[in-house]
Amino acid sequence: MKKIVLSALAAVTTLGVTSAQAADMPVKAKPLAPVVESPWDWAFGGALLTDYNFRGISQSNKGASGSVYSETRYNVNKDFQLYVGQQTWAVALPTHPSCECDLYGGIRPTFGPLAMDFGFIYYWYPREGQQFVDGAFRLASITTPGSSALTLRDTDFYEGYGKLTWEVVKERFWLGVNEYYSPSWLNTGAFGNYFSGTAKVAGPSFRLNAFGIDEVGWYLSGELGHYWFGTTTNFTPANLFLPGSNFKLPDYTTWNVGLAFTWKVMTFDIRYYDTDLSKANCFLLTSDLGGLNGGGGTVGQSSWCGSTFIGALKFDLTALTNLK
Repeated sequence: MKKIVLSALAAVTTLGVTSAQAADMPVKAKPLAPVVESPWDWAFGGALLTDYNFRGISQSNKGASGSVYSETRYNVNKDFQLYVGQQTWAVALPTHPSCECDLYGGIRPTFGPLAMDFGFIYYWYPREGQQFVDGAFRLASITTPGSSALTLRDTDFYEGYGKLTWEVVKERFWLGVNEYYSPSWLNTGAFGNYFSGTAKVAGPSFRLNAFGIDEVGWYLSGELGHYWFGTTTNFTPANLFLPGSNFKLPDYTTWNVGLAFTWKVMTFDIRYYDTDLSKANCFLLTSDLGGLNGGGGTVGQSSWCGSTFIGALKFDLTALTNLK
């Protein structure tokens, strides 16, 4: 909800040279100077997905989506990294933004098997359009007599986050926890606090020996999370939500589990997502236009939060590793 380009790449290398000498004047060649690896790095990649699911809720009307990202990194030392980046998602949301554009930055300290990540992320939804409904709960305009606002004019918001991953068994088993907090989720004035636990198990790689594909890696992973919400404060009389007052947003639990295969810089992931949200509470959180009278679904309900399988094909590269 489930990005402006802020990336730069600087690479500094020092190469030794040897002097050209006449054949009859043998001299000892100067040794090559050691190559100095730059502390700067650049990560980039993208994905094609059958659905963009953010914490259990579809952001693409349960249809296909795509994403690209770019991240600039500065390695202070081998155990401490600074980073800033952006990621853009194709979305189909009620306010019809041109994208979900995530702008983020933070620090990544590492202490042996513990990897941490602390930062902030801003969710930008450019060119949004506020939606209104009439008394019959049909899509309307602001000039329709008796109309009221279904969505806010602006749903941009930010979060602070902290993540911790523990490599329990080297290159085989990981456990993690994640915490995200926003003081005004989707600009509603209600706080949003998301906490989750993750687990990942990697199996031994195998050889496919077909279509030029050699060594293939694979892993199983899953997440269990819970979202706590506060009470809205931004649905004022000038920005009225049906039936016309601020309200407590519904908390919910979400989970996913999936199998992924990796080859070189590519990952193919098939994953099951679900939540405990009712269709009515899903509509309260999403304002899914399909839940309007004439929207094609059941009035006051949304199917964006139900169980679903999603396939994703991703690629991820870093300059120092893949572009040498």
